[in-house]
Amino acid sequence: MLDDAIHFMAETQEAPNWERLGQHLPYEWIEKAINYTGKASIRHRRLPAEQVVWLVVALAPYRHQSISEVIDDLDLALPDVQAPFVSKSAVAQARQRLGAAPLQALFELSARAWCDQDNKHYQFKGLRLFAMDGTTLKTVDTPEHRQHFGAQRYACAVSSYPQIRGVTLTDVSTHLIRSAAFGPYGTHEMQYAKELVSSIPDDSLTAFDKGFLSAEILCNLTGRGNNRHFIIPAKANTKWEVLEESAGDALIQMRISPQARRKCPELPEFWQVRAITVIDPSARKQILLTSLFDRKRYKAVDITACYERRWQIETSYRELKQTMLGKTLTLRSKTVEGVYQEIWGTLTAYNLIRLEMAKTALAVKCEPTEISFVRAFHVIQYELHWAAVTRSYGKLPALLQRLRQRLIALLNEDRPGRHCDRVVKALPQRYSVRVLKRDLN
Repeated sequence: MLDDAIHFMAETQEAPNWERLGQHLPYEWIEKAINYTGKASIRHRRLPAEQVVWLVVALAPYRHQSISEVIDDLDLALPDVQAPFVSKSAVAQARQRLGAAPLQALFELSARAWCDQDNKHYQFKGLRLFAMDGTTLKTVDTPEHRQHFGAQRYACAVSSYPQIRGVTLTDVSTHLIRSAAFGPYGTHEMQYAKELVSSIPDDSLTAFDKGFLSAEILCNLTGRGNNRHFIIPAKANTKWEVLEESAGDALIQMRISPQARRKCPELPEFWQVRAITVIDPSARKQILLTSLFDRKRYKAVDITACYERRWQIETSYRELKQTMLGKTLTLRSKTVEGVYQEIWGTLTAYNLIRLEMAKTALAVKCEPTEISFVRAFHVIQYELHWAAVTRSYGKLPALLQRLRQRLIALLNEDRPGRHCDRVVKALPQRYSVRVLKRDLN
């Protein structure tokens, strides 16, 4: 628990002055991740491996500051009378020694623990609701990045910056990222999605975009584990045979292609799903495929409402890329290993903020999505900085309580005109739009 982490840090005399971050991440998690990957520091350094892990995590909330400023403001380096400041080269070398593996291990360890906390409060008929989708990030344009990550290609040109493609599994209720996979842009999202199927917990319902409609992914989801289900829209060219139908709610059977069965011999020749026909207010027809066959327990209207919440994963991407990263064009790291390290640290930092918002929402019995992420992000930035200045273990519980009280206060503020409807963005135009005077009148 979060409070236990605070007391753990307060009682650990050998731990450095990490109270402002220790209130979220137990010191033993950091140590376990470093020892698991074999990156523990042997010689005495001002920035040993443990401190560098916290530094990488702290870089995301303080995106507007340089790495040197983050170290100085949060007092992340061990004290040294002869050298009061840490050089930029020392910081770069410390990050290179650490690598990305400890940050990945820390994210996976913390994400599972945080997503499993209080999960009984966020369920749909005994099932936890997840969403899986893909996104992209841009990196600094270097030959090394272009060779490793690749870039988007257009008809007559190549993208100005190398890009990373990734897929995440997100808890829809809390926006906590349960697991993630990312890498070169040329790798299809389906490959990353296959890596994440095993991380989907039991007793869950996962909403997919129609681009992930694959028998290999969906059959492995339902065939392995316990009580794991999916919702996904059918494609326009999807073919099936109707076995049973009742007022837009049918049981259908689809044939698995020989190519798919050669790649995965475990797949059956046919697989059955439930098809629900949905007509939106604009009279557009959509068919949702799901593995929830019990029509009495899981009504069509409830399944449709669950799938509508899938779009909240796009909101989490906006929070991560626009709010936390400050709408910056690229990630700051200039090496491939540094990019992976930065992404894992950013995902951990994002979960830290979402964890506090979920804890606050439980305290006042509301949904975590009712709290403004932007305001919560700014509050946590301030509290972490203030905790670094005070350097007092005894004030940690009071700081945490004040932080949550400020988050609760955000619920009392009016947010007029706030809508979370999905909007299709207009495609960028090659030429600027000319506005005539008569259009302004």
